Amino acid sequence: MDYKISFIAPFPHMARIAEALVTERADEWKSKIQISHGDSREGVKQAREAVNRDAAEVIISRGGTALAIAESVAVPVVQIPVTAIDILRAIKQVGVSPELIGVAGFRNVIYECETLIELLGLSIRIIMLENEAETADKIAYAASQGVQVVIGDVNAVTCARQMGLGGYTIESGKEAIYKAIKEAELVVEVRRREQERSALLQTIINSTTDGIVAVDKAGLITFFNPAAGEVFHLSQAEVIGRRINEVIPNTRLSLTLANGMPEIGEIQHIGRKVIATKRIPIKLDGSVVGAIANFQDVTQLQHFEQTIRQKLYAKGLVAKAGLDDIIGSSSVLEAIKQQTRRFASSRSTVLITGESGTGKEMFAQSIHKLSSRNQGPFVAINCAALPESLLESELLGYEEGAFTGAKKGGKLGLFELAHGGTLFLDEVGELPLTLQARLLRVLQEKEVMRLGGHRVIPIDVRIIAATNQNLTDLVGKKQFRADLFYRLVILHLHLPPLRERTEDIPLLAEHFLRSLSDGSPQVKKLKKDALVYLQRLYWQGNIRELAIILERALLLTDTEAIGVADIKRVLISEEPLDYSVSAEDETGLEELERERIRQVLQEENFNYTRAAKRLGIGRTTLWRKKKKIDESP
Repeated sequence: MDYKISFIAPFPHMARIAEALVTERADEWKSKIQISHGDSREGVKQAREAVNRDAAEVIISRGGTALAIAESVAVPVVQIPVTAIDILRAIKQVGVSPELIGVAGFRNVIYECETLIELLGLSIRIIMLENEAETADKIAYAASQGVQVVIGDVNAVTCARQMGLGGYTIESGKEAIYKAIKEAELVVEVRRREQERSALLQTIINSTTDGIVAVDKAGLITFFNPAAGEVFHLSQAEVIGRRINEVIPNTRLSLTLANGMPEIGEIQHIGRKVIATKRIPIKLDGSVVGAIANFQDVTQLQHFEQTIRQKLYAKGLVAKAGLDDIIGSSSVLEAIKQQTRRFASSRSTVLITGESGTGKEMFAQSIHKLSSRNQGPFVAINCAALPESLLESELLGYEEGAFTGAKKGGKLGLFELAHGGTLFLDEVGELPLTLQARLLRVLQEKEVMRLGGHRVIPIDVRIIAATNQNLTDLVGKKQFRADLFYRLVILHLHLPPLRERTEDIPLLAEHFLRSLSDGSPQVKKLKKDALVYLQRLYWQGNIRELAIILERALLLTDTEAIGVADIKRVLISEEPLDYSVSAEDETGLEELERERIRQVLQEENFNYTRAAKRLGIGRTTLWRKKKKIDESP
């Protein structure tokens, strides 16, 4: 983009020289140069018109015309210098004795004339002008002192001629005009750079969510950005130029001006808002010349933090199951669903207990979806699935360099990810004692500190924990902290095993057979005797085991309906676990379970993942049961 320069020549001859120079060196200019002629009044008029049309970023002129223009417009004015050579050139034209010559001009002209007098010993009379109004009086006085010829700008020469004196204009040569144009281009370049920098700074300040207020050393407001306006409910026009104490009565910015000491992290209460304030003195050469205050709405910061967390980590952190997805119509299940609805309206922690496979996570997700936190994340972790060191870093997060292999930039912990939502701790009974203490502190203080970190991070998380163990027994054995147990069990939801709600098996079986048919219109049915048989089984793995049995039966049955024989053929154990008979002998049942686990593990070459799937239990549960078998006599 071309620079916009307006060249206003005080007399026609200078305009012609400038036009010739611009044409002669056209390839050299970065500018679009508009050349016109006008003395002081006409020149000011032309300058104002050029600025109003946005046709001039800088104006070039000379002498009194340049000074008059500079007082009338807001753009920079570059003055064409009057050199000693220009003055000598004018003296040469006169042809009279130097003592009869008077040089009239403003200070810049006089300095050059004084240089000539000093170097050449010329006896030229100096007529110093401060403004145009005194031109006639000073020339008249010079005439009374013997001056016969006046050399100067257009105004001085015109005035001298009107008094009958000789008058010669000091012309500017090409070299002076060339230097002025190059200087003007430099001024435009620097000015544009500063304007860009200023626009960038202004955009940053105005777009920031921080309120920013600046004052001068007298305590008068010099800057007040839109965010500050939102904090104090005032517009920029209402406060600029006013004393800071009038606008913000309880401000400490006056103290910052007085003592020159910064204040960082101060908390202010403005109306209903809690504001974090930072006050910094502005110093120049060691002296305080002003101060700046930065205001942050803490409530808004927390809202932004939650929004960012949700946007960055929402993928997968959602509760998928609701109460409508939990199949069954038994009175036992309906009572539990009703209890779930009541728990969802509370903010307290919930402990869900029940055997493996009873649907603890589905109920946890349902509580989240029914709660006021349903727009927040649902984060789940199995406390038995990770070793202690890894579990700690997953829950609490870590800073960069916290340990060998720590991710660059650190990592958010699950507590932070769950901010504004729910954290589901599955198999919480497996949590190591050291981590139990950390969890208890988080629950009490509602804040976390990352591994390797030095700052406390406030969190707003609801905890739902689940276990298939008897935590009361673990507390008695000193394997689970009593204080943490009472923190978790504020609300207790116990899920019954499938054998206690056998009336739901028909609905569950129908649901699983339909979902396993991959949308096929031909859905296999269960024969009545098969359904009765399913209701008589013990279901050690509960609903999960039922789903596995039906999937096997569906794949391995060629007939249109699944019968008792088909069920028996795909049972995980060779003998049906008919709890109506086996429950009378608990010891025999435990022995049967041990044999069943040993057999399946051997068949799967001790692959715990495949064996657990066959048994309808979790891999960690299988590992724990196997360990108990190995330790038994």
